[in-house]
Amino acid sequence: MDTTRNIGSRSIRELPGVAVVTGAGGGIGSAIARRLVADGARVALTYRSAPPEELLGELGSAAEAHHLDVRDEATATSLAESLQARHGAVHTVVHAAGPHVPMVHLSKVSVAQFAAQVDGDLVGFFTVARAFLAALRASSGSLTVITSAATRRYPVRDGLSAAPKGGIEALARGLAAEEGRFGVRVNCVGPGMLHDGMSARLMASGDLDERALDVAMSNIPLRRFGTADDIAAAVSFLASPEAGFITGQKLDVDGGFGV
Repeated sequence: MDTTRNIGSRSIRELPGVAVVTGAGGGIGSAIARRLVADGARVALTYRSAPPEELLGELGSAAEAHHLDVRDEATATSLAESLQARHGAVHTVVHAAGPHVPMVHLSKVSVAQFAAQVDGDLVGFFTVARAFLAALRASSGSLTVITSAATRRYPVRDGLSAAPKGGIEALARGLAAEEGRFGVRVNCVGPGMLHDGMSARLMASGDLDERALDVAMSNIPLRRFGTADDIAAAVSFLASPEAGFITGQKLDVDGGFGV
């Protein structure tokens, strides 16, 4: 296997094949899809509930959408094989799918609730990674997974998110260590507090009230919240050949929250 095939390329635009974004219906997933297309990639988007029609209309012929429950091994594997066959290669996989996570003290989390979260987050990521591994080996491609800045600095009531995502990060490091011999790179991006994405849903639900937002702001050295576009920029860099010697890493995009 020639693991140097993409070293001469300097942008995603130059890579043959398609990029895959799971969870493209969410705020972060849709921003990532837009950024990858803007950078010249063709994208295959996955969704669980309803097709992201507005996003598809915006991206036009550069995008296609496929239904996928990330815990469904057979469907994920079939999709990976189909995309590789139709597009010639899958050069990038970005895993941005994940269930909504309420903010609650761990003492109030039931075992069933915790198990469901681990299933959706950690098992879901493993299912997608395993399904696309053969295609990524063939292209010496990259896998980037969205985790959380909370695995570095723990915000109270965020354990239901931080614990499974800590497992995802350990799994990503393991994949990076084992798959590097095939030229496959695996990295994580950890969002901090954002104006959109899950943070926006937590604000809307009341899980994050004004007092909690003020405390969160005071813990961010840049004294502002980020956006899904900030996350998308980091993902696009890690997926590009410019990051060709970066693997097994986690990049927190959090305004300095983890400092």
